[in-house]
Amino acid sequence: MAHSNSAKKRIRQNMKRRALNRWRLRNMRVAIKDFEESMSSGGDAVAAYRKAAAIVDRTAQKGVIHRNQAARRKSRMNARLKAHSS
Repeated sequence: MAHSNSAKKRIRQNMKRRALNRWRLRNMRVAIKDFEESMSSGGDAVAAYRKAAAIVDRTAQKGVIHRNQAARRKSRMNARLKAHSS
């Protein structure tokens, strides 16, 4: 257990940041699942892709995921969208 005030504050900050990062990651995964659902159900896949891509970019910008991972996820989603539309 931390004894100094600065160590206690660091623990509080880490807990808040972890909770926020987990929320961002969950939010991103939900957006990707919504995109997949709209592809299979015949919904507006382009709008769902745009929303999911924006959330993936924001998640990478905040440092929750690596920028290369964000690029890979967006690229795969875009490839599925193009295959679905043609």
